[in-house]
Amino acid sequence: MLSIAEIVADCISYSEEQNWFEYKDGWYEPDGIGEYISSLSNAAAMLGKEEGYLIWGIHNSTHELTDTKFNYHQDVKNEPLEHYLARNITPGIYFRFDEDMIDGKRVVVLRVPAAHTVPTAYKTVRYLRIGSSKVNLAKFPEREAELFRVLNTGLPNLVNTESRFTDLTFDQLFLYYDLHGIKLNKKSFKKNLELLTKDGKYNMLAQLLSDEPHIPIRFAVFSGKAKTSTMYTVREFGNMCLLMSLDKVLDFGDTINIPQADERDRKVERKEVMLFDKDAFHEAVINAFVHNMWVNGDAPMFTAYEDRIEIVSLGTLPPNQTKEGFFGGVSIPVNQKLSEILLQLHISEKSGRGVPRITAAYGEEAFQFKDNAISVTIPFARLNLWNSTYGNPQDNPQDNPQDNPQEDRQIADNVSVRIIEFCKEAHSIREIAKMLGYKDRKTVHKYLDPLLESGIVARTIPDKPNSRNQKYISISK
Repeated sequence: MLSIAEIVADCISYSEEQNWFEYKDGWYEPDGIGEYISSLSNAAAMLGKEEGYLIWGIHNSTHELTDTKFNYHQDVKNEPLEHYLARNITPGIYFRFDEDMIDGKRVVVLRVPAAHTVPTAYKTVRYLRIGSSKVNLAKFPEREAELFRVLNTGLPNLVNTESRFTDLTFDQLFLYYDLHGIKLNKKSFKKNLELLTKDGKYNMLAQLLSDEPHIPIRFAVFSGKAKTSTMYTVREFGNMCLLMSLDKVLDFGDTINIPQADERDRKVERKEVMLFDKDAFHEAVINAFVHNMWVNGDAPMFTAYEDRIEIVSLGTLPPNQTKEGFFGGVSIPVNQKLSEILLQLHISEKSGRGVPRITAAYGEEAFQFKDNAISVTIPFARLNLWNSTYGNPQDNPQDNPQDNPQEDRQIADNVSVRIIEFCKEAHSIREIAKMLGYKDRKTVHKYLDPLLESGIVARTIPDKPNSRNQKYISISK
């Protein structure tokens, strides 16, 4: 059981109040407190939390301790407050008031257990927290139905949620297991991997592991620092077994992670500096797959910009997880069975090292917690060799890198990758030069011609190489 200090620390780590906790200062209204008990109890159940909290002594916006004077020992018409509340709460739940001193200031917490079996009501009315408001649940029939479903069958997960498709095949799953030295039994694999609901129908885990999950998984690459910039490419990895999709995303990230040759202060051996920490990136991607709310039919989002990669998994921290535990390496997967499969295949390890490995490389600020998602930012460690060695080619066209015998190979590699990605659709030499920021077409040809010779890029009018309508397009291999 969490202490008052632990409850307060976890709650104030959020930028604003959540459905399962509320801040007050000296506020006292017996029936209002009763309505909060009902709403927090039901909201906690909906979110898979063990408890909800009404907290006196924390400022709503600044999160500063206010040293509350709230007295929960007072009477309501000669009846003790706790007895009055308990008498009007159905079914009876063991709520209670606790208090403690934190940094010399008094804090009172009303601990409210999550509803079980049936919703919690106050004076026969069932309440629920929606945003910062408590509402009569009867006015929101869809939410009421969802609450009953959660109370009867548990929170939606990959195992108890039925697949949207019935014609599933698993050839890629068998191949993947074979490649990892494990033989799946064709007669029992559905049971062993828990791919069926209690009714014997395919569940969401089966859909994800099938040959066609019908959930797009995309990795987009932009030229600038925002999505308003030019998009080089968007790779689709969702039309295959989820395990293969995971491998493809990791591999594509590795192709972006081009080593930078650091010639600065070189004496004997040239240093190579990677664009970003490979281990941290791999952990972030695997975590995104394990913790994403797949039951909603949405996939994690992967986006590369000029200066970073952003990895966004949908959903929030799993039930009973705190931010302190999250950063401390306490592993509580959202998708338990999927996590077990990745462990079985040695793709991940339940050691709790994933998040600490990311924070060791980039700090806790790499994580951003939103209302419905968690994002991880992997910044690029660019050496900016171009500007330090050659200056800006757009400003100094005479300082052409093709005239400099000391040109770094890493620059050539980066430019080549940009051309290949840009030419997924046909573009003219002028358009390629503009994309690269060059005024000089000769510079573009320095990088383009080797790609033409190797067959990676082709002319759209091959029999007339000097045609004024000539364009260039990347060839898939």
